[in-house]
Amino acid sequence: MSAKVWLVGAGPGDPELLTLKAVRALSEADVVLIDDLVNDAVLEHCPGARIIPVGKRGGCRSTPQAFIHRLMLRYARHGKCVVRLKGGDPCIFGRGGEEAQWLREHGVEVELVNGITAGLAGATQCDIPLTLRGVARGVTLVTAHTQDGSSLNWQALAQGGTTLVIYMGVAKLSEIREQLLAGGMAADMPVAMIENASLAHQRECRSNLTAMEQDASAFELKSPAILVIGAVAARSALYCGNESAREADLSVDINAGYQRA
Repeated sequence: MSAKVWLVGAGPGDPELLTLKAVRALSEADVVLIDDLVNDAVLEHCPGARIIPVGKRGGCRSTPQAFIHRLMLRYARHGKCVVRLKGGDPCIFGRGGEEAQWLREHGVEVELVNGITAGLAGATQCDIPLTLRGVARGVTLVTAHTQDGSSLNWQALAQGGTTLVIYMGVAKLSEIREQLLAGGMAADMPVAMIENASLAHQRECRSNLTAMEQDASAFELKSPAILVIGAVAARSALYCGNESAREADLSVDINAGYQRA
């Protein structure tokens, strides 16, 4: 197969979080089909490419997916180096798998390039570890917005014991709260709501499951934002403004390590 498309993750927004492979793909691109959430600074790596916006945003006029498929196919068959540039990671709520399958069925070679997903970057910027030994043994990534309108298994999510990271949930805070409470999640479960992950204007609001809708309203939380729900969402707050406590805990961990050795 001579035709090829790169499906590239641009990361959550901070252009310094691009991978070297993503930069290489962009530098070789003739055509870049770009999502709305991609930082314009990323385009510095493809100064000679034709840039085609094909964004999708909830509640806004969006580019039909079938049209994006045809664009990629057309340029690839004309021998162009095509990059489909997506915010975050192509295969985490980015339709990367869907697009790769369609292109391969039409004789086009595809290479996927991972990007850092917003759920990870936003949490890290807030000093929240999505997994933590003895606290959270796993992490579950879900979207509150489904194509067919089907509902998630909220009871399983509430009782799974993992950190829950919810994408596209700002408009469904009431449903998320009610469903998780009904599923058995503790009413005081810590919640972090993180807007514009990794960007200079990132904002965060700490709350708990019961109060998160009210707190989000007072905070004027807006999309794009992710929700981190779980015990780890309160971790950095324990050290806020208390460096001596942080150092004491580190000292204890180091000493304990020596004793075990």
